[in-house]
Amino acid sequence: MNKKTYYVTVGSGEIVQDPTVTSFEFEIEATDDELNKLQELFEDTAEAELSTARRAITPYVEYSFDKENDLYDYKLREIYQMLHALGSQRTREHIESMHVLSSAE
Repeated sequence: MNKKTYYVTVGSGEIVQDPTVTSFEFEIEATDDELNKLQELFEDTAEAELSTARRAITPYVEYSFDKENDLYDYKLREIYQMLHALGSQRTREHIESMHVLSSAE
């Protein structure tokens, strides 16, 4: 399969082909299947984020003992791992400088 270049913004979950449409954080090259997987990860992360918001109204639960936050962190780490694998040299270097992969490696 042919790879195409995409531009990704993690916070909003945006993936675009035209870098002038929006500001972006990362440049990747992905097949259609890889793009679909990344979009699924963003959807899963958004669902996990909603769970953390619902849980936030429950008092006295420490972050480190919170399954919802653990799931959100795990999904977000999966996104960064995939971006790192598909990313340009600059993208890989930037993600490595963020130290978001270290606890998963």
